[in-house]
Amino acid sequence: MSNVLRLTIVDPNDSTRDNLKTALLGMDVVWLEAECSRYEFFADVVGQTNPDIGIVAMDDDPEKALALVARLSRSTPNCSVLVTSSSSDGTLILQAMRAGAKEFLTEPLRIEDLAAALDRIGSRQGGDGDSTSRNSRVIAVAGATGGVGTTSLAVNLGCAIASDEANTAALVDLDLCLGDADVFLDTIPDYTLVDVAQNVSRLDFTLLKRSLTKHSSGLFLLPRPIKLEDVSLITAEDFQRVIGLLKATFSHLVLDLSKSYSPVDHVAMAMADDVLLVTQLDLPCLRNTVRLMMAFEEVEGLADKVKIVVNRIGLDESQISLKKAADTIGREIFWQIPNDYRVMSSSRNNGIPLLEQAPKANITQTISQMASVLATGESATASDAGGKSSIGRLFNFWGKGQETAKSE
Repeated sequence: MSNVLRLTIVDPNDSTRDNLKTALLGMDVVWLEAECSRYEFFADVVGQTNPDIGIVAMDDDPEKALALVARLSRSTPNCSVLVTSSSSDGTLILQAMRAGAKEFLTEPLRIEDLAAALDRIGSRQGGDGDSTSRNSRVIAVAGATGGVGTTSLAVNLGCAIASDEANTAALVDLDLCLGDADVFLDTIPDYTLVDVAQNVSRLDFTLLKRSLTKHSSGLFLLPRPIKLEDVSLITAEDFQRVIGLLKATFSHLVLDLSKSYSPVDHVAMAMADDVLLVTQLDLPCLRNTVRLMMAFEEVEGLADKVKIVVNRIGLDESQISLKKAADTIGREIFWQIPNDYRVMSSSRNNGIPLLEQAPKANITQTISQMASVLATGESATASDAGGKSSIGRLFNFWGKGQETAKSE
């Protein structure tokens, strides 16, 4: 599909409408824009919300439903109509298709049938629509331990992506207890992640952007809750719906994960296109990196998304070499970020991102180059230097002593 699909539904039957909503809310490729319980009002709802797809449940009154499908096909040709019915009568199916329906699904709906129908509609719309449209890309930034620079990287990565006028980017701070992305951007937000998560079913695209804080770089920020007691109010299910709406609104999302790898963090990684695992060239960081990779390999598809980012290259002469680190982790290093404590510290303390604080600095240029690669998805096939079989090298490495060498 070219992007997240925006849907509206009409079904006078509360039970089947709720079942359909439940199915849709579990799919991150769609966003439920509006729902309606009366056929008479649905054309106006579609006209006001301009969805990609209108779903019409026919069982309550097939004649009214067919008339509605025909009206929608004439008045809103850019909205594809998908109809559902408990009847599999060939005459009814033919009538629905002649009225303008693009897909006909029999109830009770099967998730795989619904997903396939939405995929077909999305593919057709992608072929007929703007050729420049693209998927929303989600980049999760995780750390091998605390203090390795995940927030610094996430904030500046987001700003670098947002600096391209072709992009719309948002940063979500998922360190729900101690996150400080707002400090890095010197902002005082009016709303936080808990506000959006608790009201996600009532938000539309306009209200969502008003709930986020926009930085001068163009990056939108959704910060962590203000009160510690509010952390428990954010569930993994609510966060999944938040991501769905954000993907339908922004071309790029950057998710700054916590170090607890909570259920919310796991949802973030599952929905991400790339997971940047930030580490450093010291033994504790490399040990944790291997432990995390072992855990990620137990989750289908997760390890394939992980890209190792080594931060603070050149911090001191006793750092483990990049070659030794890659052999230890069992993967190639995706990106190296040079150590520049003075520039980064100044940027953080002033609440000014690197692009504004030190645009010509080596560290700024390095992060900007990484942002360009990640923003286009060119990094999707980053190479793997060994996978599971290489993880055992760490234990041999420890057994032989802690060799150190200069960074290569």
